[in-house]
Amino acid sequence: MFRKILFPTDFSNSAGNALRYVKKLKEAGTEEVFLLHVIDDYHLEIMTSPCEWKDEDPDKCVKEIEERLRRKAMENLEEIALTEIPVKVETIVRRGKPYKEILGTAEVEQVSLIVMGSHGRGKIKEMLLGSVAENVVRHSRVPVLIVKCMEES
Repeated sequence: MFRKILFPTDFSNSAGNALRYVKKLKEAGTEEVFLLHVIDDYHLEIMTSPCEWKDEDPDKCVKEIEERLRRKAMENLEEIALTEIPVKVETIVRRGKPYKEILGTAEVEQVSLIVMGSHGRGKIKEMLLGSVAENVVRHSRVPVLIVKCMEES
């Protein structure tokens, strides 16, 4: 039924909870899992802002920090692929707005399900700030399984 699954992860506890469901979906016919991590443009901008204070080349600084984040994310994704997923796995690291990259990857890879964790934040925070999970659910063309983690507030 769900042959191809997209599992976007930020390596949080809520993503770890969702990973348990991804592993169980092999029994439902899952043949391939796409592990995705998105380097958030907003977070990257915050991380590189001190470069300006130090009078460093901002483009070089962004490139160096992004490369470090990309390498670490790929290491983490490969670890998950090797130790956690019992089916064919493809690891992907993208940069951009997380929900847009998740939806774009789902479309390009023609997945049949997106499985992701949610931090379980309150309604007021979601209305004011928005959430990646909420935006994915609202705009996805395929089913989305959200695994809520109440421990992280």
